[in-house]
Amino acid sequence: MRVLLAEDDDGVAGALTEALYEHGHLPTRVRRGEDVLARHRQADLLLLDLGLPDLDGLEVLRKLRAVSGLPVVVLTARGDERSVVRGLRLGADDYLVKPVRLAELLARIEAVTRRAATPTAPTAPAPRTASAGDVEVDLDARRVTVGGAEVRLTTKEFAVLAALAGRAGTAVSRQQLMDEVWGDAYLAVSRSLDVHLTQLRAKLGRPEVLTTIRGFGYRFGG
Repeated sequence: MRVLLAEDDDGVAGALTEALYEHGHLPTRVRRGEDVLARHRQADLLLLDLGLPDLDGLEVLRKLRAVSGLPVVVLTARGDERSVVRGLRLGADDYLVKPVRLAELLARIEAVTRRAATPTAPTAPAPRTASAGDVEVDLDARRVTVGGAEVRLTTKEFAVLAALAGRAGTAVSRQQLMDEVWGDAYLAVSRSLDVHLTQLRAKLGRPEVLTTIRGFGYRFGG
C-alpha cells in the first residue's frame, strides 16, 4: 500500500518509513502540508502529523477533505481533547497520539484501509437540496433561492449556510460551524461568524429560517 507520510521530524519519519517498508508498505515522506495537497492522489493512505512547518495539519485535513476521500490517520503529539475532536470532525479516520506503539499503529492502518475497502450496500443518493419555507438551498450547485428568486451570497456566507442546511432541522454548535468553515474557533473567527449570520439573515429576508439556540449554536429550518 502506498502511504504518504507527512512528518517534519527526521528521526520520527525515518523510524516510521523503515517500519512501513518492513511491513510491506511503500511510504513516501513529505515535510510540508502543501506537499500533501499536491501529492495525495499518488497515495492509498495518509499518515498526518499536525505540527507541519507551513500549514497546521488540521488545515491540511480540512483542505484535503474538500477534494478527496483518502483515508487519513492523524499521528501527532497533540493529545488535548479539543484537537482530537476537531481532527475527527474534519474527517480523520483515526487519531493517534505520540508516542504510539508500532504494532498498534500498523493495526489501525490496516483497520482504516479495511473499512475504506469494504463495499457497502447501495443507498439512495443523499438529498442535494435543503429547504425551509420558500428558501431552497442547492448544495451541489451552490445556489440559493427565496420564493423562486436567486439570492447571491459570498463564498463564506454560502459555506455557513451550507453547513447548517446540510443538517437541516439539526442544531449545529458555534464551535463546529467555525471549525468547518474557517478551520478554527478563535475570537476573531467568532466575531466573523456573527457578521456572516447577520448578513445571511438580511439577504434571505427570512430570519426565522436560521434559528439561534441560545448558549449552543444554530439550526436551519425545523
